[in-house]
Amino acid sequence: MTQHSRDTPQFYLTAPSPCPYLPDRSERKVFTHLVGEKAGDLNDLLTHGGFRRSQSIAYRPACDQCRACVSVRVIADEFRLSRNFRKVMARNADIDGTMRAAVPTSEQYSIFRAYLDQRHRHGGMADMTVLDYAMMVEDSHVETRIIEYRRSDVDSGIDARGDLVGVALTDVLSDGLSMVYSFFEPSEQHRSLGTFMILDHISRARQLGLPYVYLGYWIEGSRKMDYKGRFLPQQRLAPTGWLRVDEDNRSMS
Repeated sequence: MTQHSRDTPQFYLTAPSPCPYLPDRSERKVFTHLVGEKAGDLNDLLTHGGFRRSQSIAYRPACDQCRACVSVRVIADEFRLSRNFRKVMARNADIDGTMRAAVPTSEQYSIFRAYLDQRHRHGGMADMTVLDYAMMVEDSHVETRIIEYRRSDVDSGIDARGDLVGVALTDVLSDGLSMVYSFFEPSEQHRSLGTFMILDHISRARQLGLPYVYLGYWIEGSRKMDYKGRFLPQQRLAPTGWLRVDEDNRSMS
């Protein structure tokens, strides 16, 4: 029987299942395991090829007759705040983000649970327990961080921390930050925290000298995923490679 090194990726294809983003379509994914000493390098390479990470799995769509899922990455150095984005930043001027080791907490899970119940109660993650959440955070063989977003309107003190309102699970790649999953307190919806966390990641990437923020898949026509096209300039992955998209030319060039 042939034996494979754990550093040699083996790729697998899932069976068709209903698409969670577009009606009357099915999806398939190709995936591999991210394990071993070279998991970080492999994650970098696969992310450049349009893969996403979920725990110790890297996957990308491999649908038979659909190419709607398009990988996008924001060009951090060239990004400028639009009027609407400036309003989002102003609404969240009292929010501080702190990057920490990827360690799950009951406080995070409380926000995560409320977020799922309010916004994704029929989604594939709806039944995740606190142990499932812990696995989502901890089961990583690559450089992963948690960014906690808290209100800063508390009395100063050594241990003073404001209320947690948002969380982002983020991979640190050789050329950017990859937003694996983010969620926020649903009662704070007026803040546009999802947008704010992306804007914060763009700022962090610049500070770290990293050129890109990877947002996952942009899906035109999907209410869940179409918003990613607003963060310009960005690059979108086409069969010929990463192509630039600007405000003045929203088609890939």
